[in-house]
Amino acid sequence: MKTAAVIGAGPAGLMAAQEMARAGLAVTIFDRMPTPARKFLLAGRGGLNLTHSEPLDIFMTRYGAAADHLRPLIAAFTPQMLRDWSAELGEPTFAGSSGRVFPKSFKASPLLRALLRRLEGMGVRLAARHRFSGFDETGRPILCDETGARVAPDFDAYVFALGGASWPKLGSDARWCDAFAARGFSVHPFQPANCGFDVDWSEHFISRFAGVPLKSVRLSCGDQETRGEVMIAQSGVEGGGIYALSAPLRDMIARDGVATLQIDLRPDVSVDELTERLSRPRGGQSLSNMLRKSAGLPPVAVALLREVQRALPDEAHALATLIKALPLALLRPRPIARAISSAGGLAFSDVDEHLMLRKAPGLFVCGEMLDWEAPTGGYLLQACFATGFVAGQAAARYVAK
Repeated sequence: MKTAAVIGAGPAGLMAAQEMARAGLAVTIFDRMPTPARKFLLAGRGGLNLTHSEPLDIFMTRYGAAADHLRPLIAAFTPQMLRDWSAELGEPTFAGSSGRVFPKSFKASPLLRALLRRLEGMGVRLAARHRFSGFDETGRPILCDETGARVAPDFDAYVFALGGASWPKLGSDARWCDAFAARGFSVHPFQPANCGFDVDWSEHFISRFAGVPLKSVRLSCGDQETRGEVMIAQSGVEGGGIYALSAPLRDMIARDGVATLQIDLRPDVSVDELTERLSRPRGGQSLSNMLRKSAGLPPVAVALLREVQRALPDEAHALATLIKALPLALLRPRPIARAISSAGGLAFSDVDEHLMLRKAPGLFVCGEMLDWEAPTGGYLLQACFATGFVAGQAAARYVAK
């Protein structure tokens, strides 16, 4: 019987293993952690967002510069196919009001257990506490157990699914990069994605508002904008709205040393309407009370206005304009070890359309090892599962030749 190894037991690796086992290969999954898919389980702790229900042409725009590379891969395993696959495993899905797709159980663990049962029934073997330790002189992967002893068998095909660089304590520590670079592959440095950013808050502001959300605001950076929530954190800002713009914000910091995030604190009210409200006689009200009552700003938004611009303008139109476009300086992204995902990785130019390494026939790559990034909302897992699906099927075809 032909054999195959999967190196990495996250979503991409597990999907690749399934496809190779379906094709009749004897598959062994190697992972350095004692149990599989730890980051997948963490991602599903607050509700497993598998994919998104928006039309595929819109869906693909979420991948930015990598969209052209990922388009044929996601077309091979579409969001609907992922939903059907989940249902086959006993986890039917539903689309929420935002279009995000979740299993009805809302959890990652039932889906993972069902997949592992399926793989076990297909004869797939899981070898925990095994690490990829580089390539030998012939270019074959070296796999070692926890004692450092090399795994003896050589496999007919290998699928790498070693992940990116976020949350390294869960398994993806990016140690593979040096071995790949030493073999002449192009590995772009990893950077944090879907991350928070540091802000130089005053002690007064952070003592009162750390952990308080700024809800339903519009955020923009350059020509990109989104609407969502910002969480005021001890170190700066976090939350879904920030994560959606993390790529342009990160790139602006790299280019200019600082990024300016524009915050529209009242996106549903025009500048003219705010100006009219703020022009009304204040009476005995303080400015803070007027901003809360006339402009409809919550205390955290009023405090943020004062934090960013200590002396607020007296003129109503200038104050309304500031409310609609408050510039917040972001100093640096939060560390990659705490980011939801990472940007960077193996260049797509090093793999063919089937995700096989061009300079190493029989070796395939999938998941977050590849150089792509995406916002939260189901796009991360969709690309991981899709690339694993394509790599697994391609490896099976390669072995069958």
